[in-house]
Amino acid sequence: MQEETLLAQVTDRALSWLKGNYDAETKDEVQRMLDNDDKSKLIDAFYKDLEFGTGGLRGIMGAGSNRMNIYTVGSATQGLSNYLKEEFAGLDEIKVVIGHDCRNNSRKFAEISADIFSANGIKVYLFEHLRPTPEVSYAIRKLGCQSGIMITASHNPKEYNGYKAYWNDGAQVLGPHDKNIIAEVNRISSVDDIRFEGNKRLIEIIGKDMDRAFIEEVKKLILSPEAIERHHDIKMVFTPIHGASITLVPDALKAVGFTNIIRVPEQDVISGDFPTVISPNPEEPAALDMAIKKAEETGAELVMATDPDGDRIGTAIRDDDGNFMLVNGNQTMLIYLYYLMTKRAELGLLTGKEYVVKTIVTTELVKDIATKNGIEIFDCYTGFKWIADIIRKNEGVKKYIGGGEESYGFLAGDFVRDKDAVSACTLFAEIAAWAKDRGKTMYQLLQDIYLEYGYSKEVGISLVRKGKEGADEIEAMMKNFRNNPMKSLGGSPVTFTKDFAKLEAVDYVHNEHIAIEMPTTSNVLQYFTEEGTKLSVRPSGTEPKIKFYIEVRGSVKSREDLTRTENEVNDRINDIRQELGI
Repeated sequence: MQEETLLAQVTDRALSWLKGNYDAETKDEVQRMLDNDDKSKLIDAFYKDLEFGTGGLRGIMGAGSNRMNIYTVGSATQGLSNYLKEEFAGLDEIKVVIGHDCRNNSRKFAEISADIFSANGIKVYLFEHLRPTPEVSYAIRKLGCQSGIMITASHNPKEYNGYKAYWNDGAQVLGPHDKNIIAEVNRISSVDDIRFEGNKRLIEIIGKDMDRAFIEEVKKLILSPEAIERHHDIKMVFTPIHGASITLVPDALKAVGFTNIIRVPEQDVISGDFPTVISPNPEEPAALDMAIKKAEETGAELVMATDPDGDRIGTAIRDDDGNFMLVNGNQTMLIYLYYLMTKRAELGLLTGKEYVVKTIVTTELVKDIATKNGIEIFDCYTGFKWIADIIRKNEGVKKYIGGGEESYGFLAGDFVRDKDAVSACTLFAEIAAWAKDRGKTMYQLLQDIYLEYGYSKEVGISLVRKGKEGADEIEAMMKNFRNNPMKSLGGSPVTFTKDFAKLEAVDYVHNEHIAIEMPTTSNVLQYFTEEGTKLSVRPSGTEPKIKFYIEVRGSVKSREDLTRTENEVNDRINDIRQELGI
């Protein structure tokens, strides 16, 4: 009966699109779904409206209320316009920035959004061509705008697109604004409520001047200019994987002093079809295959790759045998923050007011490094808007020196309020030069961190569950974890749990229930064991996935001890995966 009710609801919604003022191509696609005996596509396209998650609006492109198309983008932009006009009614002029990545329809969605904003009397700064997400965040602050949007689906597969909404601090929209914007979108009862006819006089094209200003800010982050000067010719391979960072990263690397940047010509081709990779996600090892091959051919020391909208960075370095190893997101976090803390201490730049930020699913080893260096650390939810929120709350009081997340995102300076692969690339290259100055490779630097602070291995596992049935299955899995909490992991008793949906922690050793201080609730469960293992479980906010994050700790006394410790840790991780059935 529930399935019949759902089908009736989505059919009614689809029929309303056939009757409404939609273009012929859209109506034809809707009719094909209605005519198809298999109603799964129809249900998935219309069973809900796209909602803002940790990354904003994101979905598969196509016709339907649960799809990315000119009408869902139009509704979002009209709703955002209505909210901006209400929230900033006292201003003489409301201003927004619009950027987009390389994805199919990204430019189209950006231009339609520009028309809608301008039709509502809002001044628009539209980038001339694709640009990285961090530059949009920067431009909002630089131009004194009240909001901005980035058309991108980040690292999702090619059939996706998305819509990131930003507020006047250059950060992605948080509550209450996110819910208020959704409320405005929901008030749009008809496509006829969307003002598609733009006012070209209110649309200003921006580009190269903003690029130059952005790169000047990146240059200010450099802490080891002498090391860069001495090792400016380090061979490094960079690939944008067909995406937006091609417009900034090579120029930024040159601007800070590097002279030997090797490209992957096939992946410099801007394309939303991502023809050389299965997935344009630098978290996926295969996405770096071509770059690593180029590095092997040219004798390069480093590989750096960015995702389509230029906010995530994937890297590879040579081990002691000269073979390339991928550096995961937790390891890059360790390298970045270890360097920033160590170098700032060397330069006498630590005043006692510095802090770093990590997400709750990122390695706990970051906390150990910060504590030993006397630097405050904040934990926050997944999604860079939460890191930006901490930066905003501490502005003018404490000094932000870096923060990031295990999913390959990092931010070194606060002139941007989102993760930034542009400055992350220049920082990674700078650290390589600094390590070389000290007679070390990046691999040996990572080993040094483990030797000083202890070994940690992190593994992320995502189970994909698509569509309405998949969403129901993920919900059932989270309910089961709550009703039947883990008692042990890998043979080690669970001593502490956190449930961020309830904002409650349980200390099993002392039999205490402890309130968790966070700005809001989140559907995340965490388990901590006696020997330092951490398991985090959460549904993705942007993809049809449930995610598991396993972190296992080990101790090492020498470089020779690292292999043994890694093998022991891997065995414990495999045991935990078997216990979880993943």
